[in-house]
Amino acid sequence: MSLKHALLGLLSDRRASGYDLLKTFETSLANVWPATQSQIYTELTKLAGSGLIAVAAEGPRGRKEYEITDEGMAELRHWLTEVAPQPVNRSDVLLRVFFLGVLTPEQARAYLTDLMEMSQSGYEQLRRLADSIDWDEGNLSVYGRIALEYGLRFNAMRREWAEWAAGQLS
Repeated sequence: MSLKHALLGLLSDRRASGYDLLKTFETSLANVWPATQSQIYTELTKLAGSGLIAVAAEGPRGRKEYEITDEGMAELRHWLTEVAPQPVNRSDVLLRVFFLGVLTPEQARAYLTDLMEMSQSGYEQLRRLADSIDWDEGNLSVYGRIALEYGLRFNAMRREWAEWAAGQLS
């Protein structure tokens, strides 16, 4: 996934300013694809320059509202249907687990306990996010809920797995 496609996806739903997009990232995409203000504005400039989005309106203080173009929608659809997702081949968490044997059993158990707590915290954070959103029947709500459910289930599974792993230590 790329920031380019995340922005195109958000703009496929409605027009938005850079600030609006930043706030959407902070409230809904931060757990999937975090982005900073400077990254978003830089990418918006590139997308506009390549004709994938256009400035739909300009407001006070240079505020620009962007909309996706037909070319941008074609690019988003191409990415969704013809570009295979890149498999996640690296896990800092599991790499550390692989080498926990160099620690004392107490240190290894502490690592796994920290992982349980991190996973529970992530679950609770996503649950609060889910409860704070005014869901509707729009595409971003429907598919956003599906993506959020993945995060909830992933954190629950990782917490349960870490608890099991800690129990395997002598």
